[in-house]
Amino acid sequence: MTKKKIIIIGGGAAGFFCAANLDETQFDVIILEQNSDVLQKVKISGGGRCNVSHACFDPKELVQFYPRGNKELLSVFHKFQPGDTMEWFEKRNVSLKIENDNRIFPESNSSQTVIDTLVDEISHKNFQIHSKSVVLEIAQKENQYLITTSTNSYLADFVIYTTGSSPKSLKMIQNLGHKIVEPVPSLFTFNIKNETLKDLMGTSFPHAEVAIPQLKMDESGPMLITHWGLSGPAILKLSAWKARELANLKYQFEIVVNFLGIDLESAGETFKNFRQEHPKKTVGSSKIFDISTRFWHRILWLSKVDLDKNISNISGQELLKILQNLCENKMKVNGKSTYKDEFVTAGGIDLKEIDFKTMKSKLLPHFYIAGEVLNIDAVTGGFNFQACWSEAWLIAQDLNSQPF
Repeated sequence: MTKKKIIIIGGGAAGFFCAANLDETQFDVIILEQNSDVLQKVKISGGGRCNVSHACFDPKELVQFYPRGNKELLSVFHKFQPGDTMEWFEKRNVSLKIENDNRIFPESNSSQTVIDTLVDEISHKNFQIHSKSVVLEIAQKENQYLITTSTNSYLADFVIYTTGSSPKSLKMIQNLGHKIVEPVPSLFTFNIKNETLKDLMGTSFPHAEVAIPQLKMDESGPMLITHWGLSGPAILKLSAWKARELANLKYQFEIVVNFLGIDLESAGETFKNFRQEHPKKTVGSSKIFDISTRFWHRILWLSKVDLDKNISNISGQELLKILQNLCENKMKVNGKSTYKDEFVTAGGIDLKEIDFKTMKSKLLPHFYIAGEVLNIDAVTGGFNFQACWSEAWLIAQDLNSQPF
């Protein structure tokens, strides 16, 4: 039996996982990667540890982490979800661990473990990896595709398009007839110049709440003061869910920050209880809330309250000012900074043009699409990779079961 030829365009998570699951007795596979190194996002993910997935094993719950693609991914995750990912890697001697925040990492704490496993799997199947292969054109040629690169040309019976969301790759698929939803950044920190945050880089808040009143949206979770403004899960979730709206606002908007994650009234009760128990303390030396001393002193300074003032002498007006600065702090956001190297975009190929049972293009025969080139993205925590693994697995299953 003559083997069918598959060209996978893009040597990232989706492309490699698809190849790793294809039947080498049926297919000759070549992966084309434009860079000199494959699996670059896998390498830098999770600070070089590779956040493989997330320990959420119920597809209905899992899709809640995807601002775009949640409806479509439900059926995909019913077929292959994080538990299946864990089993796949563990069968290949990659021990995985679930951390306290439910993120899944290799026990080795090194992304190289994941990279080596995927590359080895492909080598064992005698599939080829052609790096520094920039695809210039994809043309339909009768029942096949002619793929022209900077150095070569290839005929393929099937194409698997897993390029990531670079403008060039979106333009190329658009030229083949697919509709593109304009990409905008997702997962970014908020640039804020505000006296509340000045010189407090590295200060964190475990249970913050952040609201964007203009968009009627709020999120809670850990938050961090950075050199540029605010980051951490609470901020990143807002940036992901409202990626398109924030782009429309040109990243100029107001937020209301609750550093404590409890309402003003409850914070007031906590303060009054502390004052009753420690009436002789100065307000500056009082450890009332779960915040750093430096940040507490900044709040008192903003509220124009002397650090040496006795806590019993704090007036109702002064207390209200302190509580407002802690629980209802209004700030202007003026721009964004992309979150580390884990750049994610909202946008890509319109999902109506994909058959999510198989990840086939509805417009192009024998053409499959997966990964970030689709208009699917997730919050941070291993979810973007999980979508790649699941989609890629579906493609491999569909191809392996073809009656040739």
